[in-house]
Amino acid sequence: MSTKEEKVQKDTELKEMLVDYVGNNLNPEDGNITVDMIVEVAAKEFPEFLLVVAEENYIRGYEQALDDIHEKKKNGTANNKNS
Repeated sequence: MSTKEEKVQKDTELKEMLVDYVGNNLNPEDGNITVDMIVEVAAKEFPEFLLVVAEENYIRGYEQALDDIHEKKKNGTANNKNS
């Protein structure tokens, strides 16, 4: 099971607020709230928040890819000198 499908535990004040809010909006039959449900409600009601998270994730991924390419080129050059 992926994280987004797991039931969210109310172990912090923020999680409790989110679970209660989403529960009141979606009224799931089993009463369980998942991360996916929270994202669904946030996308409808607070898309600006998710946009900032997505932008940051994209930038970090892009930076990591550039770092990986740089490291691979550096290691590739070192390996070629040893041959």
